[in-house]
Amino acid sequence: MSTTTPPMATRPLNDAQRPGPLRALLQMRALSKLLLLVIAAAVLAPLLQAKYGAAWPSSLTVDVSGPLGKTSDWIIDNRDSHWLFVYFLGHLSNAVVISVRAVYLLLLALGWTGVTAGVTLLAWRVAGLRIAVTALISFLVSGLLGMWVPTMQTFALMVVAVAVSVVVGALLGLAAGLSERLFRILRPVLDTMQVLPAFAYLLPVVLVFGIGVPAALLATVIYAAPPMARLTALGLRGADAGVLEAVSSLGATGRQRLLTARLPLARKELLLGVNQTIMMALGMVVIASMIGAAGLGDRVYQALASVDVGAALSAAIPIVLLAIVMDRTTAAAGERLGADTAAAGPKWLRGWMAWAGVAVVTAALAVVGRLSGSLIWPDAWAVDLARPVNDFKEWMVDHLYSGVPVVGGTADWAAHFTDWVLNPLRDGLTALPWYAALLIVAALAWVIGTWRTALTAVLAMAAIGVLGVWKPSMNTLSQVLAALAVTLVVGFGIGVLAAGSKRLEAILRPVLDVMQTMPQFVYLIPVVALFAVGRAPAAAAAVVYALPAVIRITTQGLRQVDPAAMESARSLGATRWQMLRQVQLPLARPALLLAVNQGVVMVLAVVIIGGLVGGGALGYDVVTGLATGDLGLGLVAGVAIVCLGLMLDRVTQPTERRTTGKGA
Repeated sequence: MSTTTPPMATRPLNDAQRPGPLRALLQMRALSKLLLLVIAAAVLAPLLQAKYGAAWPSSLTVDVSGPLGKTSDWIIDNRDSHWLFVYFLGHLSNAVVISVRAVYLLLLALGWTGVTAGVTLLAWRVAGLRIAVTALISFLVSGLLGMWVPTMQTFALMVVAVAVSVVVGALLGLAAGLSERLFRILRPVLDTMQVLPAFAYLLPVVLVFGIGVPAALLATVIYAAPPMARLTALGLRGADAGVLEAVSSLGATGRQRLLTARLPLARKELLLGVNQTIMMALGMVVIASMIGAAGLGDRVYQALASVDVGAALSAAIPIVLLAIVMDRTTAAAGERLGADTAAAGPKWLRGWMAWAGVAVVTAALAVVGRLSGSLIWPDAWAVDLARPVNDFKEWMVDHLYSGVPVVGGTADWAAHFTDWVLNPLRDGLTALPWYAALLIVAALAWVIGTWRTALTAVLAMAAIGVLGVWKPSMNTLSQVLAALAVTLVVGFGIGVLAAGSKRLEAILRPVLDVMQTMPQFVYLIPVVALFAVGRAPAAAAAVVYALPAVIRITTQGLRQVDPAAMESARSLGATRWQMLRQVQLPLARPALLLAVNQGVVMVLAVVIIGGLVGGGALGYDVVTGLATGDLGLGLVAGVAIVCLGLMLDRVTQPTERRTTGKGA
């Protein structure tokens, strides 16, 4: 290859080849779309302003509080007499109570020695020695913190909730994986279930089942089942067509193809679905405590009410440890599927003899614990973590809250962030004419996608106005945008640094693990202590909660860039900054967009919970609706949040056509 002839892609165009300015302008698809929208805005904006004004017109608003209020009254009046409640939902509620109570009594009967031994041996059997040691330490720490009984209460609820979620999600995923029509029907339903904040559907569940374990478990199942359904359907639909064709050629029936080919090929997706279901269920622990779920979540919620950071941390650590054990166990089990069985350990640790050994040792240690008279963790062995943590929190408040030279205290930061960012953004969005907001959303969605993308985003925004919650929705949107901007700037920055340094990535990994498994409520307590009550602490908690996902996805995306492209740029003399800007970031664009999408979802979730600490807007409406039993207020605000999430998803995620099509 000649070294003097430049490649075709880099040869300069001569005057005949170079397109004229008008032609080049028209070839820019994004600019042509914007031009059309500008023309539409010039025509429609004056007409809409003259007829309806800048505020969302009341004539285009539908009052749904009346029908929802009547529905709520009917449920309350008929909950003890109607056949639907007496003969179906009542039996369902009793089955839930019996199941959770049976698991809890079994855990108490095994005692702390039996439970610790059983979980440790189970982890050793399916995941290896390293995970077994992690499980052993985790359960011992839960006892040392004086949280053994709450941990068992949470463990019992999670065992039943995860089992039900896996069964329901697997059945839905099985149906969607085998039927294209059902897949298309279930997809928007699952999207809505995952975007809808938990507070929004806590109220309907409480109205039907009342305060207690059944409502908490059903709410957890609704929240945790969608990942299992999605991944099951994905695994079944992504099965190797060649294998399926080979099985069919041997005369296998549809049932045989499912059992011998589709399900075995999808086993890793199925186990990943179980893993995600476990994590989602544990994420509901604290929220479910608001409607009667005892255990660790209730301790965290009580600590939030009194801003007791020490008590909250003492209860949150077992939740994190429980999440880590269950996450690592299922993940390791998934990695072992299809691997050499010799890697699973010695022969005596494999097969039915291993399971028998686990049962015998667990039973023996349970008997030892019972004979010693200590079924629960001895109080004398507990360690008081709350006092030193609260002392440290008080020191931080005394020294960081105000009066810090030069940089100012956290109170000053919160005030400045509110005055300089949140207030102007909120005032600007609420003052923006409704038709202008719709046009901006349409422009953003259409530029990165298709007209269908733009139409979906606009309809989602219009639904907010129709529901009559335009102003609080703009307030919530301002908080989400501000928190998202901070999250992306910090997350992308740390992700880029971690992608370039394996040592930094190794240091960050355990920190990010803990941050991702920490319940959302726990973040509210320290930020309230440091930033007081208001919209700033809600935004700060959202930033901290969403950062781990953004950092992880960014780091992974940059590390997975084609090494050949990196080597080619390096051989051409590109600097590290040039390789990052011109090679890594463009090639990692799908991962970066996924990071933005996950940041939107996670920020939106915590900003809503921020309604408990003065965030106001839709979050306050959802929380108030739950506290007062106002189905209209809580459910309308929840639907508005879903619409915001849908709109933000459409304006941050390019469609397949936009990503790969010509002129993208």
